[in-house]
Amino acid sequence: MAADRVVAIDVFRGITVAAMLLVNNAGDPMAVFSPLRHSAWHGCTFTDLVFPFFLFVVGITTHLTSMPRATTQGVTTRDANPGRTTLRRVVLLFGMGLLLNAWPFFEKSRVAGPDWLSPVLGHIVARAADLRVMGVLQRIAVAYGLAALLSRRASSRTVLLIIVGILLSYWAALTLVPVPGEGAIGAQLLDEPGRTLSAWVDRAAFDWTRFGLGWHLWDRAVPYEPEGVLSTLSATATVLIGVLVGRWLTSTRPLSARARGLAGVSVGLIVVGLVWGVVLPINKPLWTGSYVLLTAGIAGVLLAGITALVHGREQARWLRPALAFGLNPMIAYVGSELVATILRSSIKWKLDGHRVGTGMAVTRVLESVGVDSRVASLAWALAFVALWYGILRTLRTRGVVIRVS
Repeated sequence: MAADRVVAIDVFRGITVAAMLLVNNAGDPMAVFSPLRHSAWHGCTFTDLVFPFFLFVVGITTHLTSMPRATTQGVTTRDANPGRTTLRRVVLLFGMGLLLNAWPFFEKSRVAGPDWLSPVLGHIVARAADLRVMGVLQRIAVAYGLAALLSRRASSRTVLLIIVGILLSYWAALTLVPVPGEGAIGAQLLDEPGRTLSAWVDRAAFDWTRFGLGWHLWDRAVPYEPEGVLSTLSATATVLIGVLVGRWLTSTRPLSARARGLAGVSVGLIVVGLVWGVVLPINKPLWTGSYVLLTAGIAGVLLAGITALVHGREQARWLRPALAFGLNPMIAYVGSELVATILRSSIKWKLDGHRVGTGMAVTRVLESVGVDSRVASLAWALAFVALWYGILRTLRTRGVVIRVS
């Protein structure tokens, strides 16, 4: 039933949001249990599943929001201008991502400039001079926009062919194209993060120091952009897989058949992803095809299980925490990032002669009474998740749902 399907998607999204809050907010980023950190390069940890799960559910909701909606008179309607709606969402998401990258909007050291440039304006200009262009919301914006455009009037067969085309083309580009300035094809450089074709494209697109305009990648110490150009195109395939899943879940087949079918196909994706990973490493920063299939498969198995579990239990009390996290994912992400930045960089405490952020301070205090550093760091992360559960539960209780529309 439709209610089962929507609740299952909200529960899946809620689990993903809670996992995002947990892995993004360690008290001490250097003291983290291995599943709660990203792979150093190749590989896939629990943490590496969070972002593709987001894109997977973005694809599902892309399909759901494109379906006719019933009015109070019982008549179904479609968005009169879906292209404009999609463009508006893309611009809003990308813009919010840029604002998050700019937060708190100033640098401690002001940029050099003429005498009339005030100190406050100088700090703001300094921030803009090295503002990161890409990011999580920017990738969601671009991948969503492309997926919505490619799938709007396409049959499921055509969407499947587009996914295959994206992944195979990206594989060929990463491995067969000679990387400029490296004297080797991509296949020989996949183990070296700064020398891949993807890294070269990112530097060409966002390293503007040659024009005197600053470095606009994630970090000057990292020679590639984690949410870069080519990998964002590949991430579009993850969203498109979500679109196909959304179409399957909204079919007229019995719910049990839909859940079994989704689970079966998802297991197949996992197997293909693992086999493909033998020749094309499973890699999140590169968002390789093997990573796409593996993570989409895991997401599909989880969603199928949730769909079967939720059936007939839509009002169960044990679903409420996941639903609270799942109903306002944008508030959870943007709000948590803003709060985390304030706690880390603005509210500081003096310990052992050094000023440290709040999460680090709590971790150090717990360590001082004998708590293992990783446990102490995790304790702060769990407290942060609990804080946001309280906020999101209050919003759900009051019927507040904010979406990008």
